[in-house]
Amino acid sequence: MTTETTTASTTPETFPFQAETRQLLDLMIHSLYSNKEIFLRELISNASDALDRLRFEALTRPELTEGGGELGIRLEADRERRTLTVHDNGIGMSRQEVIDNIGTIARSGTRELVRRLREAGEEANLERVIGQFGVGFYSSFMVADRVEMVTRRAGEEEATRWASAGDGTFTVEPASRAGRGTSITLHLKPADEEAGLPDFTDEWVLSRVVKRYSDFVAYPIVLPVAREREVEVETAAGEKEKKSETTVEERRLNSQQPLWTRPEAETKPEDYAELYRHLSGDWNEPLERIRVRAEGRIEYQALLFLPSQAPYDLFYVGAKAGLHLYVRRVQIMESCDDLLPHYLRFVKGVVDSPDLPLNVSREMLQHDRQIATIRKGLVKKVLDRLGEMAEKEEEKYLGFWREFGRAIKEGVAEDYDNRDKLLPLLRFASSHDPEKPTGLAAYVERMGADQKEIFYLTAESREQAEASPHLEAFEARGVEVLFFVDPVDELMVQTLSEFDGKRLKSIGKGTVELGSEEERKREKEELETREKEMKPLLDRVQKAVDAEVKWVRLSTRLTASPACLVGAEHDYSPQLEKLLMKGKGGGARQRRILELNPRHPIVEGLARRFAADAEDPAIPRYAELLLGYATLAEGTEVADPARFNASLAALMAEGLGGGGEAAAGEGEAVSSPAP
Repeated sequence: MTTETTTASTTPETFPFQAETRQLLDLMIHSLYSNKEIFLRELISNASDALDRLRFEALTRPELTEGGGELGIRLEADRERRTLTVHDNGIGMSRQEVIDNIGTIARSGTRELVRRLREAGEEANLERVIGQFGVGFYSSFMVADRVEMVTRRAGEEEATRWASAGDGTFTVEPASRAGRGTSITLHLKPADEEAGLPDFTDEWVLSRVVKRYSDFVAYPIVLPVAREREVEVETAAGEKEKKSETTVEERRLNSQQPLWTRPEAETKPEDYAELYRHLSGDWNEPLERIRVRAEGRIEYQALLFLPSQAPYDLFYVGAKAGLHLYVRRVQIMESCDDLLPHYLRFVKGVVDSPDLPLNVSREMLQHDRQIATIRKGLVKKVLDRLGEMAEKEEEKYLGFWREFGRAIKEGVAEDYDNRDKLLPLLRFASSHDPEKPTGLAAYVERMGADQKEIFYLTAESREQAEASPHLEAFEARGVEVLFFVDPVDELMVQTLSEFDGKRLKSIGKGTVELGSEEERKREKEELETREKEMKPLLDRVQKAVDAEVKWVRLSTRLTASPACLVGAEHDYSPQLEKLLMKGKGGGARQRRILELNPRHPIVEGLARRFAADAEDPAIPRYAELLLGYATLAEGTEVADPARFNASLAALMAEGLGGGGEAAAGEGEAVSSPAP
């Protein structure tokens, strides 16, 4: 590729920037771009566009590509002169095209542009208006004190030089250039790492920037670099000695061909693994890869990866997520979180589309229906692949679920449109199997003929759920219960009311009905009879624990425990209440329902004691102990540990024949029980 340029001896023609344009240029340089190194991406993108245009025009005018060598982009850095030049042998520009394209905001379009900016009002509209004018070239002034361009239109002999220091004027003059194309030379500002200005004449800085933003540009990007090596030479005396020799080699900076454009058959597994490591920083092998190619009203390609292991920050609020977004193989955003919903934030990969509308800085997408279309297509592909894996590769899917199941549960609460695809993906710990999680469909298949609901229990862990007194009646009857042990389950179940026509029912809330209709009817009648008989005792217990309990009743869900706490149908579970209390910094606790097991020896003994003496002072302490027992059994702290301990000590002392008041502790208002 020929890059030699010379200047013709003609007086430059000077054009002034208008006042509004100077203000606009200042805005672009200091406000539009968040990262100054993006200027190189802009210049390389422009060079790539010029090469594309040359190939397109050569379809009807083949003579345009004669001479000039292989199409490509060349960077030249001069550390001593503090210059960086970007060469291409693309279509180039004529003098008028230089004025029309490079000078768009500098001349006739200025007043119209500023007028439209003033009318736009909103920042997004400002970006949209500016985006209609090709101003990426002007990002060069973020890093350069002066910018020069020499360009020659393919098929023409005359070249044009454009130059400006961004100080209010620019010049245009005839020049000479050996071959078509464009060369842009930046006279760089002094390097200042603290101000975000690395040394852009440094080989490794240029290599890093090109690799990050322009690695998949379709044309080779080369940088000539000097290398010193030791060579062995023979002296005049016939002796051999070593000396240092400097050579210049052409270093290729970009890989050029993206994997997502290659046929599957031509791509090796190690190529995918290398790209995955590059995108994610994860040195483990990906669990799965998904290729997407869409054509029609919007064209895009994607290569997505499902990791095999969850990153440490998957559930951190400030964690960075999103796919790498490319437009015409040029990276626009390193983490575009608009392309997938938040619950799929673990998916890594790239999306490349020639059709996406960008704002002026090319760092942000304008909101557009095309983004929604791509998002919808990507979500469908990911969920379809997960569904296929869950159905045909169970062990592989269970490995995925252990790492990312909590995130999928978030999707049930967030993504109503894809609910039907997400529900079959859910897996839960279950009383049916001590190790292997189960899906909702498998649970429904195992349900008995008399069972009308899907039963679940929320807890902080499987161990806590298995020890819960709420589970006793279900275990006795062999009824399966799902264990919701993730914090996100509380959010999920708020929006998941049924599956396959079966209502989800918490066994820790409301009343539960087990067995056939006849059994349920008989059990209900027996319970009503016992509650009438024991109503005075239940009222006495209610009075003792009224501050924390809104209702004391007999239970049908207990077989081995004396008491348990349950919530009303729409109450929070204890686990969710705990989370909300932490978020609010404290507050009043919910008043729960205390259920007593009428067949338990403790409750039977309490009934006999009450029948002997309805005013027995020990009965309130027994009531407090039963409440404390039920509270601890569900994994919650008792409201008043000191009072609970005092009641426990007093009753233990009574049973051992000691003094109740002494056992209760000095200063405790606990009466000694009757002998």
